[in-house]
Amino acid sequence: MSKYIVLILIFLLSFTLNVEAGNPDRQGQAGAYELLLNPYARSSGLKGLVTGTVKGIESLRVNPAGLSFMGKTQLVLARTFYLRGSDISISGLGIGQRMSDKGVLGISLMSVDFGEIEVTTTDFPDGLGAQYRPLFFNLGLAYAHQFSERITTGLTLRLISESAQNVNAFGFAIDAGIQYHTNNFHLGISLRNIGAPLKFSGDGTAFVGSSPPTHLNPVGGNDTYTVGIRENPFELPSQLNIGIGYDWKLVEDLHRLTFMGNFTANSFSKDQYGLGIEYSLKEMFMLRVGYQYEAGMLDVEKRTNAHTGLGAGVSLEVPIK
Repeated sequence: MSKYIVLILIFLLSFTLNVEAGNPDRQGQAGAYELLLNPYARSSGLKGLVTGTVKGIESLRVNPAGLSFMGKTQLVLARTFYLRGSDISISGLGIGQRMSDKGVLGISLMSVDFGEIEVTTTDFPDGLGAQYRPLFFNLGLAYAHQFSERITTGLTLRLISESAQNVNAFGFAIDAGIQYHTNNFHLGISLRNIGAPLKFSGDGTAFVGSSPPTHLNPVGGNDTYTVGIRENPFELPSQLNIGIGYDWKLVEDLHRLTFMGNFTANSFSKDQYGLGIEYSLKEMFMLRVGYQYEAGMLDVEKRTNAHTGLGAGVSLEVPIK
């Protein structure tokens, strides 16, 4: 099993040489951007700059290789209010189970709730008095393997579903990653959202029309027929992440400072660079802050990202035996 995982990882990571990242001409041409959202608090507090240091269930949204660093069982529930005031929320569920000394199996489920949206038509632009609720979710099955004390790898197969009224799209994506650890240094590489293009289909892609005028029937409209709309497929927002981290232990098992750096190459948006730092007291109380930059982010007229400030977070862990 582990040999096949390594071969798949090498095959996928070899695509990093051909990733066309940060191309402004392709910006906004992908879909399924919910795959880039992270419902978990710890990694979100660091702006996702944890490719080399993430551990446990949260790694399934960043680098699946980090799944190896967990105990026997782990369960994580998350609820996130996204773009406050827009009524958009994200729910996350992650379950991890150690299968052997080297292997860990994980399952993650994430859904996006857009709230109720008014149904409008060209004849009734103010609404029909009815609402609909889009449903976007993805389900991931992951396996991580620890080859040695320093090297871990992971692979995630993710089902993607998007539906709204009478249209829907289904597809699959693969995430792959690797991490290298020493006593103080951490290095991680992950390739995310690699898969075939998605395409919407369903009754919502058709409408009922009338027959056009002809020389025999100048008025037209005597016959009705169903007109189908050809939907164009859309690519997944694939990205390459490279992250490093360094642990500075001020007092052994008491104070820890972790410095992190991360580079993200996006195939359909701008490249991103970030720095983060986390302070830990006895691995029970933690403070973290991160900042991620992309070209034009500080210019209001050129800005293309809603996230323009710092990310920060606080964690308090209470050990229970």
